[in-house]
Amino acid sequence: MNAMPRKAAEATEEAAPQSPPVKRPRLHPAWTVAAVAFLALVGAAGFRAAPGVLMVPLQQEFGWSTTVLSAAVSINLVLFGLTAPFAAALMERFGVRAVTATALVLIGSGSALTVLVNQSWQILLTWGLLIGLGTGSMALVFAATIANTWFTRSRGLVIGILTAGSAAGRLVFLPFIALLAQDPGWRQASLLIAAGALAVVPLVLKFLKNSPADAGVLPYGAVTADAGAGELKAAAAASHDGRRPNAAIRALQVLRRASKVRTFWALAAGFAICGATTNGLIGTHFIPSAHDHGMPETTAAGLLAVVGIFDIIGTIASGWLTDRFNPRVLLAVYYQFRGIGLLVLPLLLNAEVQPSMIVFVVIYGLDWVATVPPTAAICRETFGADGSVVFGWVFAAHQLGAAAAAIAAGALRDATGHYTYAWFGAAAMCTIAAVISATIRRHRGLREAEPAAA
Repeated sequence: MNAMPRKAAEATEEAAPQSPPVKRPRLHPAWTVAAVAFLALVGAAGFRAAPGVLMVPLQQEFGWSTTVLSAAVSINLVLFGLTAPFAAALMERFGVRAVTATALVLIGSGSALTVLVNQSWQILLTWGLLIGLGTGSMALVFAATIANTWFTRSRGLVIGILTAGSAAGRLVFLPFIALLAQDPGWRQASLLIAAGALAVVPLVLKFLKNSPADAGVLPYGAVTADAGAGELKAAAAASHDGRRPNAAIRALQVLRRASKVRTFWALAAGFAICGATTNGLIGTHFIPSAHDHGMPETTAAGLLAVVGIFDIIGTIASGWLTDRFNPRVLLAVYYQFRGIGLLVLPLLLNAEVQPSMIVFVVIYGLDWVATVPPTAAICRETFGADGSVVFGWVFAAHQLGAAAAAIAAGALRDATGHYTYAWFGAAAMCTIAAVISATIRRHRGLREAEPAAA
């Protein structure tokens, strides 16, 4: 008796059109976006290698003091940091591609215009304002935005790889900048930085898509379209009637919410010390300090290049570790090892490179920005959909610390004739950062409890 209904059902199934099998691309588009983002960070990183190399040639040509040039670097670092949270919000509103392309053009323009300077205020404009705004829009928050938007799996590893892009950029540019700064001169080195930034713009415009939806795919690692929906609701609630919020207002609203959470201040304090002991001190003053001890600038630049090599390894490894271990413990270990290195650095500086100096640059390289993946992970864990913008504000603290250290170390050098007090002070700060990081609390459920809308 059930034969007829069964046959009818089978006939209906045969008559129904069959959906074509969905073809999955061999390589998820997220990895293409990550590759282009990596190249963009490489192209933007040229200036990060420049101040330490170009400081002495500029002093020799124009007679400017270390304090003046340190002030230019400090302006750059302040803008590098303060632009970051607004850049993150701009990326949410106008898209990653447009903001990134504009940032690279600013970096290229600022570097190219540097060749025309002949007064100290002009170096403040080019090194400080233009390049500061450009590099701020291409700051490490860019890596966090790409990872959070395109990946639900392996985020720590991706942030580590992208952060390593900046290290790779310094590694690529640094030896050439050092050679060009000596012969034919620092102007050609500035043009090389401009060319490196501008060369990546076509790739960004063609291949850097704004979101997985633009490519018709889910984020890498997402199982269903609902994956991560809870976090996305918070971001959507930030706008009214479906409209995108003003980027500046969004960034400030996120800061107001984050400032009520102790974890934000702990991360900001630790990252300020991180910036002071990397970009502010070693990145800006290692080469001049080595030069004070009779070491040739090209040799000192080569040591920083070694730092860059191990920075790549250390940052990627840190991303892998962040996906597996408590990021708070990782931060405490990283900061304490950095402090030990800075404590012994004054004893290692010499006219010739000793084995102990090689050990220092290897350890310091592994530790250079290994702090980024665990810091970004804690931001996302605590603040959810606001995590990228919160990381932008934490990174702003990083750069404020770097700026303060850059100008303070320059002033100490002019006042005492050496950098020893700067190294010792930085070592003490690293111990403080280690303690702060180890005591950061977990905030389970915080991101769902706090609405994203003001």
